[in-house]
Amino acid sequence: MSEKEAGRHKPTTDLTFFTNEPDHSLLDRFKVTIEHNTRFFDVLVGFFRTSGFFNLYKSLKKTEKVRILVGISLNRHAYELMKKAEHEKQLSFHLSHSETKDDFKENVISEMENSPDKPEVQEGVEKFIEWIKSGKLEIKVYPHASIHAKVYIMTFGEGDRDVGRVITGSSNFTEAGFIDNLEFNVELKDRADYDFALKKFNELWSKSVPVSVDYVETINTKTWLNSSITPYELYLKFLYEYFGEKISRTPEDISSIYLPENFVEYQYQKEAVVDAKSKLEEYGGVFLADVVGLGKTYISALLAQQLSGKHLVIAPHALLDEQNPGSWTNVFDDFGIRRSHVHFRSIGKLDDIIKEGTDRYTNVFIDEAHRFRTETNISYEMLAQICRGKRVILVSATPLNNTPKDILSQLKLFQKARNCTLPNPKVRDLEKFFNRLYERLKNLDRLEDYDEFIKITKENAKEIRENILKYLMVRRTRNEIVKYFEDDLKKQGLRFPEVADPVPVLYEFDAKLDKIFTETIRLITTPDFRYSRYTPLLYLRAGITQPEQLSQINMGKFMKILLVKRLESSFFAFKNTLGRFIGSYEAFIREYDKGRVFVSKKHINKIFEFLEDNDEDAIQILKDEDKAEEKRADEFREDFRKDMENDLKILKQVHDMWAEIDYDPKINKFLNLLGSDNILKENKLIVFTESKETADYVVENISKKFGNIVLGFSGRSGAAEKEKVIGNFDARARNPKDDYRILITTEVLSEGVSLHRSNVVINYDIPWNPTRVIQRVGRINRVDTKFEKIYAYNFFPTVQAESEIGLKAAAETKINAFIEMLGTDAKLLTDGEPIKSHELFNRLSSKKLLTGEDEEEESELKYLKIIREIRDNNPDLFEKVKRLPKKARTARKYPGDLSGVITFFRKGKLRKMFLAGKKNIEEVDFFRAADILRAEKDTPKEYLPKDFYDFLDANKKEFELATADEVRHLTHPGSRSYESKLLQIIKAIKNDKKFTEDDEEYLKKLLKVLEEGSLPKQTAKKIITTINTDKIKDPLKLLSIFRSSVPQEFFKEHISESAAETSGLREVILSEYLV
Repeated sequence: MSEKEAGRHKPTTDLTFFTNEPDHSLLDRFKVTIEHNTRFFDVLVGFFRTSGFFNLYKSLKKTEKVRILVGISLNRHAYELMKKAEHEKQLSFHLSHSETKDDFKENVISEMENSPDKPEVQEGVEKFIEWIKSGKLEIKVYPHASIHAKVYIMTFGEGDRDVGRVITGSSNFTEAGFIDNLEFNVELKDRADYDFALKKFNELWSKSVPVSVDYVETINTKTWLNSSITPYELYLKFLYEYFGEKISRTPEDISSIYLPENFVEYQYQKEAVVDAKSKLEEYGGVFLADVVGLGKTYISALLAQQLSGKHLVIAPHALLDEQNPGSWTNVFDDFGIRRSHVHFRSIGKLDDIIKEGTDRYTNVFIDEAHRFRTETNISYEMLAQICRGKRVILVSATPLNNTPKDILSQLKLFQKARNCTLPNPKVRDLEKFFNRLYERLKNLDRLEDYDEFIKITKENAKEIRENILKYLMVRRTRNEIVKYFEDDLKKQGLRFPEVADPVPVLYEFDAKLDKIFTETIRLITTPDFRYSRYTPLLYLRAGITQPEQLSQINMGKFMKILLVKRLESSFFAFKNTLGRFIGSYEAFIREYDKGRVFVSKKHINKIFEFLEDNDEDAIQILKDEDKAEEKRADEFREDFRKDMENDLKILKQVHDMWAEIDYDPKINKFLNLLGSDNILKENKLIVFTESKETADYVVENISKKFGNIVLGFSGRSGAAEKEKVIGNFDARARNPKDDYRILITTEVLSEGVSLHRSNVVINYDIPWNPTRVIQRVGRINRVDTKFEKIYAYNFFPTVQAESEIGLKAAAETKINAFIEMLGTDAKLLTDGEPIKSHELFNRLSSKKLLTGEDEEEESELKYLKIIREIRDNNPDLFEKVKRLPKKARTARKYPGDLSGVITFFRKGKLRKMFLAGKKNIEEVDFFRAADILRAEKDTPKEYLPKDFYDFLDANKKEFELATADEVRHLTHPGSRSYESKLLQIIKAIKNDKKFTEDDEEYLKKLLKVLEEGSLPKQTAKKIITTINTDKIKDPLKLLSIFRSSVPQEFFKEHISESAAETSGLREVILSEYLV
């Protein structure tokens, strides 16, 4: 290559113009000029960034003096006010020295908050401070707003042929101005230009405000380079930033418009209202899920007072009964919520609400919301129609019950399934999120894989809490309220009753009875017993659809469970049920032999609804009515008759065994206990059983021995009986009575009523699902009970043994027999809750179950209380913590083998914590982060190691991945779903030439509703079924079906559409290095 060509390829540093294009950067020119022989370097710029200094400081090492003069950096609003003042008064505007310094400090803080997290930035700032302290560098601010110059003056040393140079143009003293931005700067080499620039600079310098000391002080105290932050201060800063507005959002923020006479306002209830209102306004829905007995109806009434618009309350019929003092109607009346502003409707009257019109309502309160866990029924479809475009308040002590999808249907009442507005992008597509959790459990057997099943169930629950419920749920246990609202409870004179350990009541079988009992369980759960009488459609020669097949299989399982429950409930109920089974089989076989078979799909679906609500009384009524359609016997396979004969043979075998038993150790044990146990002798008692026949049997036996002291109640009881229950057992009854001391009731009174004139609950049947015990005990464990102690008794079958330990072991064995014999169907016995025999016995025998402690996680209230106490008791420290800089960091020795950096990030409403170690990076939840960051006042800080930035960078990359907006593009429902089929049909016809513009617009909107997951599955199913049944293909007819089948409400936006999402920058809030 020639010398001329080589020259063409060298970086050109002696050009007159610099644009930051390749080889023409201003930084390159500075380095050449300054390093050449610059003795003094003067900078006059509108904006100064330390990042610019870092890029240049190595070239300035030999320079004697650096002077930097910057303009003030007013925000736009302040600038406009200034210009207005100048115009009106014809005055030039300038800031005072104090204002100038404050403006400069704010600029420095802002720069450091937004600076790159790199060691070289820290190095540059530290060098800048070092030079200020040595006198080599000075920085001033010109107090007038009109300075916009960008001038760099280099004065050369003695002996140079030039006195100096000037560079001026568009570049500020920043990294972007030196390298990144496309700029236009010119170098002036004439002596006259240099002299003019230096003279002007000196004039401005003399009128400017020194800020060198302020810079050092600001960097050292108000930016992340503050090296004095202790681990304790950082821990408090974490709590301050995590809880944010919650710290100051106190019960005083709400004003009760009207309170009932003698009603005591508790701080924990008011705080729930404040929290619920905030969540409701942010996301359109909230779960009020305090444990039973804490006054969710009161909290709802207080919340309703704070909300604008009319209210609709949807609740079980029993909870709207004006005879019941604690009913929704009475409580809202007591709180002064006028009937013109609220309507009450029963869960069974959803169709009436739709007929009346829903536009008048702004807020929908849904009590016992967990009843709507299943989307694929008409009730849910109607409820979704009612809730669309409303604020939705879901009231339930058990929102998350058995499977991850339990809560999804409730969320969809106020959130779009595939376009959710919760902060975490991970749950933008709710269906995808819940399907992933469901898939983790799908192939696990609840019994064989029990430990793994429980582990994953807990992990799933944690994910749901962290990503969903923490934004939407208000839930506290009694223990949390006692711990964190202690002062208010003392002040108000409220003390929750102590809950005694449940008493296991063991009734003993002799050898003969034990043998019959065990053999009965085996026979009624054996695969040979097919329950064919209750599954006739499985035997149809023509076959049935898959949903119909599943429905029939489930019916057989439910009838098996019914028989098992009756056996454990009472021998009396079991023998009666057995007799009915035999009579039903014999009658069915007689009709079959006459050529007739009666079946009813509608009947079966109704039975499932009653089974879900545990309303076995209603099931019996349906069976008695025996509504069915007739089919010919020859439409069924021959093995149907054979299976029915075999089932009947087993039933008769069981019947014959029990014919020998004419005594009942369970009722005898109970009667003896009523006469000998002081607690049972002195108090009113609430006795629960799942069987009406058992209830009647127990009432009869108690009455024979103790007289007319017992009242029975079931689903068939009328208003007169209900009035007796309230008068005798509800402490808030308007007309209290003392006619009865003992109440025997079915499950119908386990929800929504207060029975707190009693302090004793007796579970006559084994409560196979422990959640039910919490509901039952919640009837007496109320916030306004007068009792100091609450008692629970649980009956268990056992065999005769010589010791208490032997009796309990035998009781566990009995429970195990039920669970093991049922195999995978045991989940129907426990309402889906996976459980082992020993665990069930232990949980039912522990008071932790009754107080909610067995489900209790560590509470955020604990930490909220800590930061509030700092605010109230140490305001100076609170102020210091509040003012700690963004990106604050410290280091400390950490016990154990944990090392690395934990970082707290924020993006909009979303908050996440990551821990980067030497081998891996993990996301940690709030409680783990709080545990890691927790420190004492005297916890010493350590020097921050150099690899801090490597760990911080690793955490930042994880946070970026976690907050990538993965579902802004809408996903489509699964290809086999009804929604997917409907989507395909609409896409196929939407461009048909026969459609008007209005038709096209309608289809476009319907498509959007489907893609966002806003159409209930039941609606899509109905449409597809109609299309398939009538074989419709004509686009106009299809459009007509869409218009008539999709209610207009489903085209409305949810309230949550306006909720804040994760907009905004990703922010590093704080970090701690664990040494």
